[in-house]
Amino acid sequence: MSHFSQVKTQIRSLEPLQKALTDLGVNWKSGASPMRGHQGATTEAEVVIAQDNGYDVGFQWNGSQYALVADMQFWQQPWTVESFLQKVTQRYAIATVMSESSNQGFALAEQQVRDDGSVRLVLQRWNG
Repeated sequence: MSHFSQVKTQIRSLEPLQKALTDLGVNWKSGASPMRGHQGATTEAEVVIAQDNGYDVGFQWNGSQYALVADMQFWQQPWTVESFLQKVTQRYAIATVMSESSNQGFALAEQQVRDDGSVRLVLQRWNG
């Protein structure tokens, strides 16, 4: 019996997700690969994060978004599940904004992390 749980996210693009994980210092493997679970159970995920305890965490495409998939009993990340998802989602949003802004000719002028953890981005574009 599988013990994998899925947590819905608002993450819909792979590249900003991968950038978000990298920005957070999380080591991940890309490309559909098996995730290790309880008693040898496996499931496929597009992004897999190996844990030292032999149980993996991953992001799996469910047709509309990348769901966080893990056996929550064996969660071994430096943050709680909620905090991890909050951090990934925030970095994902920043990566998405930066990518789209760059495509439209904007450049990052300033980035501030506020006391409440929010991030303020100042973008600029020169019209010549």
